[in-house]
Amino acid sequence: MCTPCCISQLACCCGSAACSLCCGCCPKIKQSTGTRFMYALYFLLVTSICVIMMLFPTVENEIRDHIPFYAEMCQNLNTGNCKALVGYSAVYKVCFGMACFFFVFSVFTFRVRTSTGWRAAIHNGFWFLKFLALLGCCAGGFFLPNQDTFLEVWRYVGATGGFIFLLIQLMLLVEFAHRWNKNWTSGIKYNKLWYAALALVTLMLFTVAVGALVFMSVYYTHHEACTLNKIFLGLNATLCLFVSLLAISPFIQKLQPTSGLLQSGVITVYVMYLTFSALSSKPIETVEKDGANVTVCKFPFNYGSEGDKKIVTGVGTVILFGCVLYSCLTSTTRRSSDALRVCRTTMPENERARCCFCCGDDGDDYEDEERKGGGQNVMYDEREGTVYSYSYFHFVFFLGSLYVMMTVTNWFHYEDAKLEKFLDDSWSVFWIKMASCWVCLLLYMWTLVAPMICPKRFEA
Repeated sequence: MCTPCCISQLACCCGSAACSLCCGCCPKIKQSTGTRFMYALYFLLVTSICVIMMLFPTVENEIRDHIPFYAEMCQNLNTGNCKALVGYSAVYKVCFGMACFFFVFSVFTFRVRTSTGWRAAIHNGFWFLKFLALLGCCAGGFFLPNQDTFLEVWRYVGATGGFIFLLIQLMLLVEFAHRWNKNWTSGIKYNKLWYAALALVTLMLFTVAVGALVFMSVYYTHHEACTLNKIFLGLNATLCLFVSLLAISPFIQKLQPTSGLLQSGVITVYVMYLTFSALSSKPIETVEKDGANVTVCKFPFNYGSEGDKKIVTGVGTVILFGCVLYSCLTSTTRRSSDALRVCRTTMPENERARCCFCCGDDGDDYEDEERKGGGQNVMYDEREGTVYSYSYFHFVFFLGSLYVMMTVTNWFHYEDAKLEKFLDDSWSVFWIKMASCWVCLLLYMWTLVAPMICPKRFEA
């Protein structure tokens, strides 16, 4: 019984067969979902390696103590220095390899319309061979010539791609908030406990947002300095309050009955995080006290070890993981695409409220299933055509690779850079992150007022 299952898994790794688990108790999985999950797994694996390179300064010592022939391997590097395996420059090189991997696949799968072609077969299978290709791309970054020039040029490419991905991330966040509210609202007419769950989660979100605002008001403002901090804290808090009231206003409720405080709560929490991230990236300010300059508006805990930047990097990485998993596990059918384009998406009649609504389908039923060796059911949902754009999918991961590089390295900052002192705690990083707050609020506000401005586009 195990032999057919093992053969099918071997075909999944080295051939074009669909990937499934050898477990009959596992739920059904669509071929498209399984493929996206595998690419997301590759992405998260490389991202985790980058985080380890940055968060643990002793990683070089651990590698030296546990990996044989470590010294010989270091001698073969262009730098001749084992420090090239960790730190900022290593993250840039690893992310360069991952970005190249996804960019090549984006070009390779351009205009693929059906899953029956050979390009689609490569996209949906050959996982072990693609894993080796990804490792080769990431390792190749350490052997590039003129690495100083490469790092200087690549950081600008990363900044551009990272900012574009940030916009996509904000769109996904807004779409996630609307879908969450719609799904749980659909269960209210069957069970009133869903209404209690909505109220509880909304209350928790706004409690976290208010707590973050109070924290920043106490520790990131000063009566003699930090004027910009006061202005932007007040401005962002006012804008969050405005969009919250707008979401429950009568004229918005008339056009979008499912609009509520849950969406605005999600957006408000994210804006507070972006505000904290911006304030922690701002150049330090000092005031004269008792004849000495005293640093003000700083993180109150472990400031000498840059505790605020570690929190920003950690939370940013978690948010990135969540966005990647959501974009891969959620459906990419017409209903989801319309949501991203801010079109009206009527709630389907068979919409069923569930806690893990991200993994649900869009009501599409597929009769073509295959059980291999008593294993997991695989639904081949792309026999009549692809349900998502392969090229766009890989391009988003290409941009995500650049965003990982910039987020983990705190945007522009890496070892031995000529502009390190200028870009560390810089105004450029501050304005990028502060502008992200306003873009997020504008995107959410547009999803609320768009039906009034463009009514024909939102006709059922």
